[in-house]
Amino acid sequence: MTERKNGARRAREAPDRPKDPPLRQPLDLRAMLCVLMLCVIWGAQQVVMKGVSGDVAPVLQLSLRFAGSAVFFGILVAVTEGRRAFSDGTVPSGLLLGVMFTLEFLLIGQAIVHTTAAHVVVFLYSAPIFTALGLQFLPEERLGGLQWIGIGTAFLGIVVAFLGPGSRSVADLIVGDLLAVGAGAAWGLSNVVLRRGRVGNAGTAKTVFYQVTTAAILLYAFASFTGQLRFVPSSNAIVGVLFQTVMISIVSYLVWFWLLRHYLTSRLMLFSLMTPFFGVIFGAIFLHDQIDLRFALGSVFVLGGILIVNSQMGRRRTA
Repeated sequence: MTERKNGARRAREAPDRPKDPPLRQPLDLRAMLCVLMLCVIWGAQQVVMKGVSGDVAPVLQLSLRFAGSAVFFGILVAVTEGRRAFSDGTVPSGLLLGVMFTLEFLLIGQAIVHTTAAHVVVFLYSAPIFTALGLQFLPEERLGGLQWIGIGTAFLGIVVAFLGPGSRSVADLIVGDLLAVGAGAAWGLSNVVLRRGRVGNAGTAKTVFYQVTTAAILLYAFASFTGQLRFVPSSNAIVGVLFQTVMISIVSYLVWFWLLRHYLTSRLMLFSLMTPFFGVIFGAIFLHDQIDLRFALGSVFVLGGILIVNSQMGRRRTA
């Protein structure tokens, strides 16, 4: 009896072992509506950032919004998990997730210097391909031939809609495009870290906390080093930063990481391809940007690809 009690006590005192990630399910109507809402929010962020960039440097905008959300999620983690919040072994993979999250935004910022915004959109949204490749070893995430055709069709839609002639030199375009591909890879592979690392078993608030805290610190350091600390406290700047903090870095991230814990990651990433289209639509409405026939054709390809991957015909059911 004593030996049994000692064994039970040792089991309680032993550090938590990593649990197998829970099985995710294919997208249902609720998930699709949630992702659609996120695409609308994320599409609006580009317009907001551009609208207040004259008052607040874009890198500083990112740092400020992540700092604000880090405070929110830090308090939430402290309230829900207490002092032992970070004793569950999630710190290493959580920091890796945060570094990759930061790298994505840094590479986007540098890519836009060398290539066009349209090229950045195209190559950034190669992220679903990197996610799908990184998760091929998981049976429930593995894509079949028809689903890869769907991903290819959707990515072709992004290329058709956004990739066009530009005024920059070929050398500049190549450098910028490679940086944008790197940003897409960082985004796509961060989902692999989340899916397979210990941080994948952490609560949503703690997962987001790792990312936004790391990003706030590293992006502010980068802004300081490169002299991008311009901040004019106009009403537009304050409203713009508040929108990015509350709606994007708090509300949308809560919803997104909840979705990642319950639904198949590769399918969610594919749906995110709709984001740049909402960005173009909002740009046309609020910034008077032009929408051409190529954009409409590309939209059809993206929607077709999404339907292929998520249709009953293309969906691979797990045993």
